[in-house]
Amino acid sequence: MWALVVLLAIFSFLPVYSASSNLVYVVGNGSVVGHIIKHIVIVVVGMTIMFGIHRMPFRYFKGLSIMLLPVVVLLLLYTALQGSTIGGANASRWIRIPLMGITFQPSTLAMVVLMVYISGYLSKKREQIIRFGESILPLWVPVFLIVGLVLPSNFSTAAMMFLMVLVLAFLGGYPLKYLAGILVAGMVGLALFVLVAKAYPEAMPNRVDTWMSRLDSFYNGGTSDSDYQIERAKTAIVSGGLVGVGAGKSVMKNLLPQSTSDFIYAIIAEEYGLLGALSLLFFYLLLLFRIVVIAHKAETPFGKLLVMGVGLPIIFQALVNMAVAVELFPVTGQPLPLISSGGTSIWMTFLALGIVLSVSANRSPKPIMNDENDNPLAILSETL
Repeated sequence: MWALVVLLAIFSFLPVYSASSNLVYVVGNGSVVGHIIKHIVIVVVGMTIMFGIHRMPFRYFKGLSIMLLPVVVLLLLYTALQGSTIGGANASRWIRIPLMGITFQPSTLAMVVLMVYISGYLSKKREQIIRFGESILPLWVPVFLIVGLVLPSNFSTAAMMFLMVLVLAFLGGYPLKYLAGILVAGMVGLALFVLVAKAYPEAMPNRVDTWMSRLDSFYNGGTSDSDYQIERAKTAIVSGGLVGVGAGKSVMKNLLPQSTSDFIYAIIAEEYGLLGALSLLFFYLLLLFRIVVIAHKAETPFGKLLVMGVGLPIIFQALVNMAVAVELFPVTGQPLPLISSGGTSIWMTFLALGIVLSVSANRSPKPIMNDENDNPLAILSETL
């Protein structure tokens, strides 16, 4: 898993360096060298975070998630009220860290903390009969509170968070009939939010009109910004052909908005062709395979759920990003994990991977047999 993560992170330098010319010559922001140096520093810091987290015993994460949960709620609330807008977006998703000159997106931290918290709760209840009434306050109130705070500014992240929670609850043995009720409640809540936002658009900052525009462009076509992005992304993919135009030789990177983040997969397909795009997809699937293997080998229910809870969202986000680039999904604004440029999103990905590696590294070693006293039959007899 270390090899896969390092390989993907090092590969990210090439498309980010290439696509950053869009930020320099089109947007007029900084220099190409400056952007790649910033990306390298962010990746190195992320790997340091991953290494430090993987050295911690994973049982500590359960208590840490309980302590961080109210902190995350306060950060999301503060972001909704005082957040900054980046790149002209009409929704507040970021907060600026004083004196450091960088921005932080609390929803990325909220995803990791929430999944760890739910893993701890479900592992504690695994051997008990789960009663829906008893789980509302400790389990579903935090979920709906966090998802509800993320929803007005970032529907795709809120939807992905809610879906991953349902998947983790299913893996944790939560009764299906209760999950069906939670799903219906979530859909009703979303419908009510949309109706209120459309009726009182000045009551709260939201992106409902943007969501509607993207869905309309996806199903019916149109002339919106999202339709423009998709058309340029598909042009880049078609231009790449089988083997691509070559590293750094993309033409569409200067015409495709968000070419260093949301649509970087289209630039990769243009420069490295169908073979390069499929190879990247293969490495993400291989990473998924390693996550499942580590979860299978974990010795405790908490370890198993923890690995799946923080690992699956990374792969799901990657698949969503790729699906958007080839117009299988509407435009969502999700970056490509470990590849897209950014700050906090990369760090939170490395944090989640560090948690997965912590579970893998902190398994109890198998007992060593000696010739005099121990043999397989003796161990089996003693166990029985």
